Amino acid sequence: MDIIEELEWRGLVSDCTDRDGLAKRLAKRSVTLYCGFDPTADSLHVGSLVPLLALRRFQQFGHKPIIVAGGATGSIGDPSGKSDERQLLSHEQLKANIEGVKKQLASFLDFDSGASAALLVDNADWTAPLSFLDVLRDVGKHFKVNAMVAKESVRARMEDRDVGISYTEFSYMILQALDFDHLYGRHKCELQIGGSDQWGNITAGIDLIHRRQNRQAFGLTLPLITNADGTKFGKTEAGAVWLDAGRTSIYQFYQHWVRVDDRDVVRYLNFFTFLHRDEIEALARQHAEQAQARVAHKALAKEVTALVHGEAAANEAVRASEILFGGELDGITEATFREIAGEVPTHEIGLDRFGGEGLWLPELLHEAGLAPSRGQARKDIKGGGVYVNNRRTDEEQHKLQSGDLLFGKYLLLRRGKRNYAVVLAK
Repeated sequence: MDIIEELEWRGLVSDCTDRDGLAKRLAKRSVTLYCGFDPTADSLHVGSLVPLLALRRFQQFGHKPIIVAGGATGSIGDPSGKSDERQLLSHEQLKANIEGVKKQLASFLDFDSGASAALLVDNADWTAPLSFLDVLRDVGKHFKVNAMVAKESVRARMEDRDVGISYTEFSYMILQALDFDHLYGRHKCELQIGGSDQWGNITAGIDLIHRRQNRQAFGLTLPLITNADGTKFGKTEAGAVWLDAGRTSIYQFYQHWVRVDDRDVVRYLNFFTFLHRDEIEALARQHAEQAQARVAHKALAKEVTALVHGEAAANEAVRASEILFGGELDGITEATFREIAGEVPTHEIGLDRFGGEGLWLPELLHEAGLAPSRGQARKDIKGGGVYVNNRRTDEEQHKLQSGDLLFGKYLLLRRGKRNYAVVLAK
């Protein structure tokens, strides 16, 4: 199986400028390809994973990936797929965003693998030295305005009379085409990949290479991911799901994948993991036979979290997730426990009440909202249905003292299988 066949069985090919020609070219020898990422924030989000992982897949097949950090294009803003004009970022903000994004990009690709070593470049390096007249005279003359207007990204905005499109965003296509032309001349980069909304920009670059260098280049687009329920992929009530753990915690990141729609989970295993076809097919069968076990969801969440944050962090997220299903708390970090606490009701109580003889457990269960009365709490305890820090207690006179507090301040209480509360002693 070649890389194109690999992408096709995973459902990752939206369009290709010359599928047969590209397949023949890939079969001859390794190809240099690129994808650009504009630094609109100091972190990428999960929507960036499809093209980023596609670069990694190409590298695994022996091809050389180039990542373009858009210091130049990011200062303009891509109108593709946008119904409103982007807010322009300052040069200082762009620089800070690029530094943040560079760190993330570097963790996905091998930059030391010889001929297929990845390369990270900033398009401001070759764009900034050009004068406005240079661009108009040497580049702009190769673009026909009627052809630019016909591009979907431009046409859609022009048809919206309330918004329209500025000359700034209209020029974005020229800048991206110039990137492809420069990379072809400097690095023999023959292929550009990107989301399906980038088709017009990619073909503009191919045309420019043909006109300026009389060479053939290729373009391949990847599908824009949407959820089965029609909502935008990677968006939650809290906002975007980021790759930066400072923006989206590792536990929240893991939970995002565990909670994907049942209709999406097998597709997402194809899109976002490097599991082999037979492994995904086995998970698909398990999912079809016993969806409630969520085996495919857990595999998806573990694989993607490990890709983005590392194996150790993924294992910690798995443990944290299991705690709400009765897993052991031994060795869990306070930061991870705080993430768990955010999933269940929290009841604050004075730390001093855990001094002396301690606080009577039935009283605490009632105060925390896990029992309608102290009497019912006692019955639940005697019946073996009460857990303190995920350990069963059947002593109705049990009293809790400061030594029982996790990290000196927390208790995790559970009644039955799924009724949880966190007590925060302050």
